[in-house]
Amino acid sequence: MSNNPWYSLGITPVEALWVVLSALGIYLAFFLLIRGFGQRALASWSTLDKAIVIALGAVVGRVILGYTPTLAAGVIGLVTLFTMMRLEAFLRRTRQGVYLSSRPVLLMAGEEIMADNLKKARLQNDELYFKLRQAGIRNFSEVALVLLEPTGDVSVLRRGALVDRELLRRVVGGDRIPGELLRPE
Repeated sequence: MSNNPWYSLGITPVEALWVVLSALGIYLAFFLLIRGFGQRALASWSTLDKAIVIALGAVVGRVILGYTPTLAAGVIGLVTLFTMMRLEAFLRRTRQGVYLSSRPVLLMAGEEIMADNLKKARLQNDELYFKLRQAGIRNFSEVALVLLEPTGDVSVLRRGALVDRELLRRVVGGDRIPGELLRPE
């Protein structure tokens, strides 16, 4: 048994630094992958998607904790990840935070499907139709707007009441919304 106090924690200062650096690297890689694959990557998951996420969790855990995981390494890794989440939440509230957030994307305006935005959002027409049916839409004439939200969810707004322009702030393709669907300024 060693007299080194770090020995009882199961981690040396150098190993602790590697845990922090690994957690930062994984966090950054995950952020960039989600941005690259689009906001739909985390929305609706199939059974296979859930299995893959479990496998990814195992990979991430091994990368962060290293070859021989210890309680101390686990706590350091968790603290680092939670700190990064808090830092990201803080940065999102700043002026530059808009660069960290995905913007909503206009998928339909009235009866018109925005094919280019569907492609950008990596959505198929069948997925759009599924979301319309889920929202109780029986025909396209009932649709005011359909938006892919920053969370990856799809919002369906029905005709019947005009939409406040403020609700559509930062929407990609918002300039293509017909004025007849919007509340006058």
